[in-house]
This record gives sequence, C-alpha cells and structure tokens, in this order.
Amino acid sequence: HKLSQHQINKSSSSPQAHHFLHDPEPSIAITFLHSEHFDRIKSTQPLTMSLKRQQPPTIATSAAAAPGLLQQVGMAGSAAVITVSFIHPIDVVKTRIQISPEYAALGMGGTVKRVVGSEGVLAMWKGVNAAWLREASYTSLRLGLYEPCKIAFGCTTPENTTFLKKFAAGSAAGALGSLAGNPFDVLKTKMMAAEGKGTPSIVGTAKDLMKHQGIGGFYRGIDSNVMRAMVLNGTKMACYDTTKGYVVQYTGLPKTSLVAQFISAVAAGFFMTCTVSPFDMVRTRLMNQPADAKLYSNAGDCFVKIIKNEGPLTLWRGFLPIWSRFAPTTTIQLIIFEQLRSLMGMKSM
Repeated sequence: HKLSQHQINKSSSSPQAHHFLHDPEPSIAITFLHSEHFDRIKSTQPLTMSLKRQQPPTIATSAAAAPGLLQQVGMAGSAAVITVSFIHPIDVVKTRIQISPEYAALGMGGTVKRVVGSEGVLAMWKGVNAAWLREASYTSLRLGLYEPCKIAFGCTTPENTTFLKKFAAGSAAGALGSLAGNPFDVLKTKMMAAEGKGTPSIVGTAKDLMKHQGIGGFYRGIDSNVMRAMVLNGTKMACYDTTKGYVVQYTGLPKTSLVAQFISAVAAGFFMTCTVSPFDMVRTRLMNQPADAKLYSNAGDCFVKIIKNEGPLTLWRGFLPIWSRFAPTTTIQLIIFEQLRSLMGMKSM
C-alpha cells in the first residue's frame, strides 16, 4: 500500500502502471500491471491488497436470545411447582389453624403433632396435587407476567420506574393469575382441611363440589382471592424489586448475586405476610364453607362478621405459619426463577 517515491517514479514510466496509480478502481486495474513491475514491487515491500471483499460478520452465538412470554411463564411455573413440593406441609398447618379455633389454640407445633399423630405423616401433603396445578396456573402467570406488565405500566427506564408502578404491575399480574388458578385453589383448600386418615382425591373432591355447588363452586371466594392475589403479588414483586435495588446500591453486590436475591426475597416475604394475612383469612373461610351452607355471602360480609364476632386481630390469626410459609416460598421461588432467567439469557430482575 505504501510505496517509496523512488518505486513510484520508477514504475510510473510504464503506461500500465500509470493507469494503475490513477484508476479509482485499483482492484480491477491491477490486472493490467505487467508482471515484471508487480514482481519488483512485491520483492521490495509486501503488498496487501483488498479486492473489495469483506469477511462476513461474526455472529455471537454464546448468548441465548431473550425468551418469549410463554418461556417466562414456563420458567415461573417450574420454579413454583418445585417450591410448593417442599413448602406444602406449612400450608396445611396454616389452613387448619385458620379454619378451626381448636387448632389455633394448639399453635403450629401442636397442630403438626395432632395431624401427624391422628392422620399420619402423609397428611401433611394432603392436596399437594391440587397445589401443583394451582402453581402451574396461578403462580406461573403472576410471576411470568410481571415484567410484561411493568413495561405496560411505563417502567422502561430507571427514572420512570417507581414503587407504585411496580406495585401496580405486580397486582395486575396477580389478578390474572388468580382468575386462572381459583378452581385449583378451592380444591386444594378443601383437601387440606379434610380430617381423617384417608387422603381425599382431587377427582373425588371436584365431583363432590360440582354435585353440590355446580361450576360456581370452583369460583367460590373469587373476589377475595383476586384481592389477595393483587395485594400479595404487588407487595411481593415491588418489595423484592425495590429492596434488591437498595442492596445492590449499598453493598456493591451485582443483581445476579445469590446473597442480594436472598436478602431481597426474605424482606419481600415479611412485608407480604403483613399485608396479605387478612385477605388470606377471608379467602380461606370463604373457600372452606360447607357444601350445603353459606356462612358468608361475599368477601365484605366475611370481613365484617370476623371482626364483629371474633375481633379484628383474628384477621391476622396464623401470622407465624403464614410467614413461615411465605419466607421460604418467596425465597426459594424467586431464586429459582432468577437462576432460570439467567440460564435462558435474560437479565436479572
């Protein structure tokens, strides 16, 4: 490319070389250079020539493409089903305490002892098959739809992403998930509350519910369940998202750090318990009403009757078992979800 002045002068005496040096398309004009001139130039200095060919761009294949909506929902459902398999016994204890003053008086330890003693160890997993179906529908949507809902609410940059917008996005995702999962929630609650050594089947429970209450029985407590899901998921995702931002800011840990995710999930679990306990109590009472009786007409009526007949603190009955369930559930669920997102090439929440 760079030729000495002597080489240029010496070569320019040739008409062919003159044509090469002045032609705007040297990639074509080079064919007219006499071989002896070319050899002389080549022997004095290496000549690198570009014949207007470019190597095709290298495409990075190490990073996976960001998964779509169905993949996000699938990852959330997988994380939820794995988690509930371990946490379900706590849910059984919580449900028994909420529906029975007798179990409430026994406390967590007494309830576990009584259930295991009279019904067997497997009674702690009553209704787990209904719980799997519930998590695969309800939780997969409320977790998997959170980020799409954030975008829909205008959370596109850190500057315009506020706590209220995060709460609204979590609430919207929770409401949609609750509509899909309510039938399985009703079945799960009834199966967990069933006393006796026999383990009720999901099919038998569904048939009995359909026989006595019709299709509406599967949506009993839908109003309180949607409210609970909105408060729960709004609190959970907004607190987790915001807490992790503070943890990253003040500790210097990356968002992908398991420590940052653990601290944020534990904090979210505590705040969830504070806000959700009253709605969880009402939902449990509505869903567990006898098939042949209607003790409460709706969520509002249930709230009023509980406060009037049992006192306002009854709404937080079972706080410890609820927190005992929420803390590990939220922590395991969110950490598994975050790890699955990372494996699929998505950035951390």
